[in-house]
Parts: sequence; C-alpha cells; structure tokens
Amino acid sequence: MTNIVRTKLYLHLSLAFMLTAFLTSCYADTTIALTSPLEYQVTQRDTLSEGNLSVRGTTTIESNEWQYRLLSAPGLEEWTDLPSIPKEGVIDFSIRAPAGGWYVLELRAMNGNQTIETVRVEHIGVGEVFIIAGQSNAANYGAKKQRTKTERVSSFNGARWNIAHDPQQGAAGESGSFIPAFGDAMYERFNVPIGVACIAEGGTSVREWLPKGERMNNQPTTGLNVVQVADGEWESTGALFSRLEDRLNHFGPDGFRAILWHQGESDAGQARAGYPEDRQITGAQYVAFMKTLVQAAHDVNNEPATWFTAKTTYHRKDRASDAEFRDAMQRLWDEQVTLEGPDTDSLGPSYREGVHFNTEGLTAHGNLWADKVGDWLDNR
Repeated sequence: MTNIVRTKLYLHLSLAFMLTAFLTSCYADTTIALTSPLEYQVTQRDTLSEGNLSVRGTTTIESNEWQYRLLSAPGLEEWTDLPSIPKEGVIDFSIRAPAGGWYVLELRAMNGNQTIETVRVEHIGVGEVFIIAGQSNAANYGAKKQRTKTERVSSFNGARWNIAHDPQQGAAGESGSFIPAFGDAMYERFNVPIGVACIAEGGTSVREWLPKGERMNNQPTTGLNVVQVADGEWESTGALFSRLEDRLNHFGPDGFRAILWHQGESDAGQARAGYPEDRQITGAQYVAFMKTLVQAAHDVNNEPATWFTAKTTYHRKDRASDAEFRDAMQRLWDEQVTLEGPDTDSLGPSYREGVHFNTEGLTAHGNLWADKVGDWLDNR
C-alpha cells in the first residue's frame, strides 16, 4: 500500500470516527419517556377483534423521522411511520391493534439510516379490563396467596401495572384473592389478556363507599370512613368513593368493561351477629344506598357504567345466609340497577375459613365470577 493510499484511508477513517463521535455527542442526552402504554398494561378492546392502543409520552429528541412497530401483532410487526410527528416534545398517537397479547411495542427516532434512540415496552395487551370493589372477599383476605397460571392477568394500582399475583396491588389485605382464578378463566375463554384494578377494602359497609357528604342515620359497624354531623346522623367522608372515582377518571367511560362489586357481609345481619343494633340497616336501605352509589359512578364520566353485583351475605356456618339482604340484592338485579353476579352464599363451609375463602374457595369464587361475566360477554 502506498503512502498516499494509506493517508487517504486514514483520513476517511478519521472522518468517519469524528462524524460518529459528533452524532453521539448530539444525542447523548436524548430520551423518550412513555406514560402509555406501560409494562403489562391492558387496553380495553372496543370490538371482539380490536382496540385503540394509545401511545403517549414526552421526548427531548427533535426529529421528523419516527417509526413504531408492534411485535407479535399480525400486520403491525414491520416498522411504520408515526401518523403524527411529536410536537413540542409531546408524543400522542394511537394504534389500531388486534385483541390479544402480550405484544412488544418499539418506538424509535431516526436520522436518515441512523437510529437516534429506541424505547421498548415488553408486555402490552388488548383485552378486557375490570374495576373490582367491595369488601374483604373482593380484596386480599383469602387463606393463601394465589398466582395466575396463564400470566395473562395484570393488575393496576393507579400508577403501574403488574402481573396479578396476590396480594393484589391497590386493595387492602396481604393474602389471597379470587382475581388470579377469575383472570385465568376469562383468558382461557376469550384468549385476550385480562386487566383488573382492585380497590376493595376489608370490612366495609356500602355506607362507607358513598360519595362525600351522603348522609345516613346508622353508623357503619366499623365506624370508619364516616363522620358524625348530628345526633343520630353521619355522613360519608368520600375516601373510598374517591378510589373508585380515580379509576373511573383514569380509564374513562370506554377504558374498562365493568365494575365487579362483592360486598354485603358487613351490612347483612350485623345486629344478629351481636353488633350494636343501632348500626343495622334494612334491606330496603341497602338497595337505596346501592342506587346512590351506582348513580354517582355513572355521573363521574357522564355515562352509565356497567355494574355486576354478587349476592353475598355469608357470615359463618351457622349463619350461612341472610334472607332479607339476599332479597335486597336480588332487587338490584330485578330492577336492572346492576347485572347479576355470582351467588357466593352457595360456597359453603368447605370453601371457607370463617367468612373468608380457603384455596379451593378462591378458585371457585373466581370461576363463578368468570361464568357470569363471560356469559354476558358472549351474548353482547
């Protein structure tokens, strides 16, 4: 090799190195930060086959070349130009994605043939989303922590999503729930990921879930989440309703399928269980309070939300049901205030440890919910 050729080669290599170093320095502090979708997020499908996947976030990158792809999603696995270029550092567009998952989202900024930066979200689903509320048997008070077998069930606590192994984030209690069994059964039936946002609180009366300022003449058994405002009169603090309101606002009217409500044990037969008689409400009052709660949830998004309610009055083996409150819960179904959920009083002592469910009971409980919700979905 002559000195001239050698010199030209060194010059080319040096220029290439300098250009690479320059581009690297230009983009060293660049970033793409997504707020949606998050890892393990499930987006509610709006048809049986599809849903809108919102991609939102911020970036410090200034580029007119942006692309995305959705790996494992048929028809979306190739790099595709964004429908709108980020402006003023804001990323905001949507992808019409097939129901299913987990998918992998990749989003990248380009400079010609060079990738400036890529962001990747490994687990994204388009499927069914549910808000779960009520008391301990809707929360983490079962005998033993459960795990989702399919790992296609995800839970949301208001800030992040995770695989829905117990205890469920966002709910009270530290042990087991029916949610892994429910989610697995729903996934196996519909072949789409299942998302849940559980906000249940142990031992609560329907009175404690009312919006702030709603009044009552009987203090709840626990005395929590209410304040006394006069002799024989209390009002809700709204603390629990605010949890529900937060989730409703987060998802919006089209961002979830239904609210699943499992509550009643703390209102049915409290006086018969030895609690102060002045804390006992009637079945008719229970219906009235539930109507207030359901309507308040409708008002949050100015659109009716679908509610399923369980028939649940079991306390212990010698008080396996309460006829007055079973009739009240039936009225909610008959008057179409809510849709018919499972009759969990049918799960007797062999499924329980006291009022709460043992491992077999948690599975049976989850399957009962999946049967009711699944049959309704099949007939929509």
